[in-house]
Amino acid sequence: MNLMAVVDASVKKEGLQDLTMQRTVSSVPFAGRYRLIDFPLSNLVNSGVNTVGVFPTYPFASLLDHIGVGKSWDLDRRKNGLFFLPVTQRDGGISSVGAFGALEEHIQFFTKSIQPHAVVINSFIVSQLDFKDMLDQHIQSGADITEAVSGGVSLKTYILSKDLLIDLIRTHRDKKVVSVEDVVNLKKSPYKFNEYEYEGYFAVIDSVQSYFQASLALLDEENRKQLFLADRPIYTKVKDEPPTRYVSGCHVERALVANGSTIMGQVADSIISRAVYIKKSARVEKCIIMQKCVIEENCDLSYVIADKDVYIGEGVVLHGTAEQPIVLRKGEKVTKEDMR
Repeated sequence: MNLMAVVDASVKKEGLQDLTMQRTVSSVPFAGRYRLIDFPLSNLVNSGVNTVGVFPTYPFASLLDHIGVGKSWDLDRRKNGLFFLPVTQRDGGISSVGAFGALEEHIQFFTKSIQPHAVVINSFIVSQLDFKDMLDQHIQSGADITEAVSGGVSLKTYILSKDLLIDLIRTHRDKKVVSVEDVVNLKKSPYKFNEYEYEGYFAVIDSVQSYFQASLALLDEENRKQLFLADRPIYTKVKDEPPTRYVSGCHVERALVANGSTIMGQVADSIISRAVYIKKSARVEKCIIMQKCVIEENCDLSYVIADKDVYIGEGVVLHGTAEQPIVLRKGEKVTKEDMR
């Protein structure tokens, strides 16, 4: 494959702050058993791309723990494979994909690679992009930079020659541009631009509201069929856990439930991650419950996002709305006394 990849995991989204205080956007859990970065990494592997540089900013411990050396994506190779390239500057890539200041810190990743083209992608858009098809169209168009779009919405994914990318990195200060996205948005001369129309399922995750809506949208079978394709699987870190245990008397409908959980209460229209404990007489409706959360007896939750390791004490009642779901931050403990 004549394509190397830059996964820009340094972009920050202020609207996701409650979920990214201890992790990057790229490592935010999604769809019960995945992280957001699983989708671009899987798309790359399914497209035959095997040289991948991940450029994260702090705090990236959660991301590093998740992707490791890339084994789950078959990127743990002696030649090429996955490169973890942390960005030290904190003002680079705040909201712009492919920030040149950040990429400049690891310029050798580009100069030493043998692939003639590069794809610069983000880690906050969920899709099934085929980069082989996109590269073919880019070459045929004769353009300098091709941007992936869908129905007029930018997917903030760009293909360009590696030599042009290196030149932009080295000269961006003189050219007064800050990122690949910036160059495309300005339609900076003298470059020729092209658009690649993507027709599949996608979701832009840039706020708590969009995260909540995109997550629950996967309860629709048609959306799942478009995102989780048999011939283009979404890979993630393998965790060996037993199947979820459904205790007699529980009631579960229209929910995505990962393995390793124990369900004793009622769950509807919700996404339940690994190793979650929902006790007797608890009611969970239209919620996103992340890994290792505990929901005690007689709780009543609706429109709640509970981050990892959240503890909700007995009898707690939390009702958010679709527009403003309640977010419980990672490791938070909520009891009835806290609600008074």
